[in-house]
Amino acid sequence: MVAAHPATDSRTAAFPAPPTGPLLAVDGLRVAATAGAGAPVPILDGISLEVGRGECIGIVGESGSGKSLAMRAVAGLLPTGTDVTGGSVRIDGQEVLTLTPRERHALRGRRVTLLMQDPFTMLHPQLTCGQQIADGLRDPDGGLRGRKGKAAGRAEVERRLVEVGLGPDVADRYPHELSGGMRQRVAAAAALAGDPELLIADEPTTALDAANQRAVLDLLRGLQQSRGMGLVLITHDLRVAFSACDRVYVLYAGSVLEHGRSHELESGPLHPYTAGLLASEPSVRERYAELPAIPGSVPAPGTRVGGCAFADRCAHAADVCRTEPVVLLTPPPPAAGAGVSAANSRGTGRMSACVRISEIGDALTAPSVRAAAVPPAVPEPGPDGVHGQDAALVAGSVDRTFRSSAGDHAALRDVSLAVPRDSVVALVGESGSGKTTLARIAVGLETFDSGTVTVGGIPLSAGRRPGTADRRRLAEQVQIVFQDPYSSLNPLRTVGATLREALVAATGRRGRDTSGAEVRTLLEQVGLPGAYASRRPAALSGGERQRVALARALAARPRLLICDEAVAALDVSVQAQLLNLLASLQRSEGFAVLFITHDLGVVRQIADRVAVMHQGRIVEQGATADVLDAPQHPWTRRMIDALPEVAGSGDQDLTDRQPRR
Repeated sequence: MVAAHPATDSRTAAFPAPPTGPLLAVDGLRVAATAGAGAPVPILDGISLEVGRGECIGIVGESGSGKSLAMRAVAGLLPTGTDVTGGSVRIDGQEVLTLTPRERHALRGRRVTLLMQDPFTMLHPQLTCGQQIADGLRDPDGGLRGRKGKAAGRAEVERRLVEVGLGPDVADRYPHELSGGMRQRVAAAAALAGDPELLIADEPTTALDAANQRAVLDLLRGLQQSRGMGLVLITHDLRVAFSACDRVYVLYAGSVLEHGRSHELESGPLHPYTAGLLASEPSVRERYAELPAIPGSVPAPGTRVGGCAFADRCAHAADVCRTEPVVLLTPPPPAAGAGVSAANSRGTGRMSACVRISEIGDALTAPSVRAAAVPPAVPEPGPDGVHGQDAALVAGSVDRTFRSSAGDHAALRDVSLAVPRDSVVALVGESGSGKTTLARIAVGLETFDSGTVTVGGIPLSAGRRPGTADRRRLAEQVQIVFQDPYSSLNPLRTVGATLREALVAATGRRGRDTSGAEVRTLLEQVGLPGAYASRRPAALSGGERQRVALARALAARPRLLICDEAVAALDVSVQAQLLNLLASLQRSEGFAVLFITHDLGVVRQIADRVAVMHQGRIVEQGATADVLDAPQHPWTRRMIDALPEVAGSGDQDLTDRQPRR
């Protein structure tokens, strides 16, 4: 051993050694809804987790599991009407739950900060990106720099932009002038302006395509490692969590059901819930006749009973599961000839809350058997790239340029695409590539400058939107389901009123002539009880709202259904349910689908053909298997290369993967 230098010894004596405990320690955290007149309703039920310095942990689970709420409690940003009712939260050994509001405010930005899913919620639209980064910069003593030293402040802002992979010129641009991936980088720079010790990233890649998703994950992980920060990544995408995180916590209904190192959970889940989430992930390599999906949904707070909250959705549930409390324990060694493998049960830090894990472990770790589907034959396009007038949608050499004082933007350039009847065509590409512009043109919400567009045999005119009569004819041929059912459903109208309105528009009858039986039939068609007609959107889960949006679109019995990122914001289990439902309805009703998405796994499962867009052009199209298995264009290859690696999924041979950091 080399002897310590005297100078080193003096420095060590002058400054205390860094703490050896975890950076973040959450122990038995309980949060309840306290706004009502009755007793508090538990939401989080004793969550415990740790984050080390320089470590990245993932928190996964369906919507309603408590992922975001737990981390908002850590940052002191609980929504109105919720309060911490028990437990401890320590940052660097300091208890933060007992701090005053002013002290908690000082903690944010300096020691802990949040990066939200949508950068628009973090970035002010009327301030330049540079101003928003400068507002968070701090002096070495922790105070805000404010306007002191403008030249030095500008230089520091530019350095922060370069750190997140952006040019110094971005400092003078506004958020709306940037792409989604660029906005997320600016949001990261603003969140890190105070040099926090802990960064909490809440679904930072949900709305991004594979290439931008990979870039943002690499950026966050690189910043975390270079700065020595702790990083908490909240996500419903298991592929993201396993590819980016050191350890993963699986949450369900306010409790941690499983915890362990990423590769251990990925290759050998020790709870039926984790196994169900893994099985629901769509494969990029192989198409299945039906995706395994966890039935039901997360129970709402106030409806949870004793025992394991997952028991009612679990295929392995027994009576003991409904009576024994949920306790996170190290799995016992496997009994001879049964249960969990020794390698899994002795994995470092492995914990499971399943009381039957020693009995059912083999069933959880066994490879899932899924029947492969043979995609139906789809006619090849003719020499002009279209299928003729029999197609549900035919676009030929379409151009669309948006003009503004900031300059012209060519959204579509010589785009030719056909959607044959009785088929599903996927349209993929990065944000801003023109996918949604083409969809809006097809439903009459946007104009095009030149080219030809025919929908269900109805020709659209370049340079102008359809008139009232043409819009009615067009609505009989094409309907659209958007990504966010919150914004597409009127929150003040019941589900029944919304569907009755759609039926009236489709049939031309008066509302009083539309029967409740027709509404119930629509609901049952999308897998919802007829009683849901009396509910409002706020009383439904995200997946249920999207089913209502689908039912409304199907009321017109269209020849073409356009799904614009319709499953992008859904949990993987709910996504599997919706994809299975859509495939079943498409076969039974015979309509065509234009499915816009950035998820190539979803493309494999749902689409017969796929078209790849880049910078307003279609750069590659063909049968789904041909494009995904043997991509020809560099952009297609880049999207596939950017996919997170998922061990044991069969996807690892699809392309050369970069190893997990």
